[in-house]
Amino acid sequence: MSQCQEIGKDKIILATQEELSQPSKVELPEDDPQPGLILEDGTINWNCPCLGGMATGPCGVPFREAFSCFHYSTAEPKGSDCVEAFTNMQACMQKYPALYGSNDDDDESKDILNPDPIKNESPPENKS
Repeated sequence: MSQCQEIGKDKIILATQEELSQPSKVELPEDDPQPGLILEDGTINWNCPCLGGMATGPCGVPFREAFSCFHYSTAEPKGSDCVEAFTNMQACMQKYPALYGSNDDDDESKDILNPDPIKNESPPENKS
């Protein structure tokens, strides 16, 4: 038979080999389902971690306006009626390049999008 001993905040349980060989009888409660980007009622969950904090910050309002416009858009193609909202969001994000990144043709983005095969080659060895 197992023995229990409490030491401060800890509870120590010593079980016999026979008790350990039986399946556990512990029943865990089911996890509450975590809401995703779109809630059951069809609204946008602005607290979803999948948005990466874009709904807050200096461009949170333009982001939410553009995203809402796209989500609720009935135009064909979807979102084609949201150009102005996305333009406003982009203009805001360009004011904060340190926070939202830059659209400049910097070396890092060129390497990822258009790698230069000559640049990535090793220099020729000197055989002198």
